[in-house]
Amino acid sequence: MPGVVVLSLPPPPRAVHAGSRSPPRGRPGNMAAPELLSDEGYRADGRRPAELRKVRARMGVFAQADGSAYIEQGNTKALAVVYGPHEMRGSRSKALPDRALVNCQYSMATFSTGERRRRPHGDRQAGELALHLKQTFEAAILTRLYPRSQIDIYVQILQADGGNYCACVNAATLAVMDAGIPMRDYVCACSAGLAEDTPLADLSSPEEAAGGPRLVLALLPASGQIALLQLSARLHQERLEAALEAAGQACRALHAVLDRVVRDRLREVTALLGD
Repeated sequence: MPGVVVLSLPPPPRAVHAGSRSPPRGRPGNMAAPELLSDEGYRADGRRPAELRKVRARMGVFAQADGSAYIEQGNTKALAVVYGPHEMRGSRSKALPDRALVNCQYSMATFSTGERRRRPHGDRQAGELALHLKQTFEAAILTRLYPRSQIDIYVQILQADGGNYCACVNAATLAVMDAGIPMRDYVCACSAGLAEDTPLADLSSPEEAAGGPRLVLALLPASGQIALLQLSARLHQERLEAALEAAGQACRALHAVLDRVVRDRLREVTALLGD
């Protein structure tokens, strides 16, 4: 597929190395905490604790939108579409005199999980995640450049396998850039958890379902500003710092991937304009 970047992210600098790259065989069930990390230091899918899933991304997938992007993080697949900035739609009383209104919608396709979803739109969780997206991108987009206007960001999960919100943030970042809307920085998001005292980056669906503490971080890597931080359980400060550090390192690794995708898209568009 032209214009697609496929990368297998290396473990960040603080990764835990366990010798051989391939996961050990012949010792099923020899897992710790509970079944998240093997005695040899590998996760169930063969990754090291700080290693991310493979990332595949593409910008400009819809010509009708102002900006669009598609991303895969492991088996999680997300699509983002951006319209704007444009005049306010509906009631003009919602217009903000000093900045643009950021409108976000989040949804999951009915086929995104093994169970058919009867209400892909409008459920409570979708509303909460849409609000999180709005808060995240209000911190990143230079909204004051577009007073009394509106920017619409629509994201949809096409396949869910853990880190749904994070994949949506990363896809939306590419889509906003594809629309040419200025931002303070990239917004990169990643989750982290703990297997006993070992931090795990970029949790898959089985790891999320294990029920341990889960941290979600949306970071502006250049400044280190946190756009969103969500924690699913109480943690001691030392354990929280370890999980936060793992998520931060993962976000910085994702930043390098997203930057590569943007640069490849820029070269592609420049070549088309040159022709």
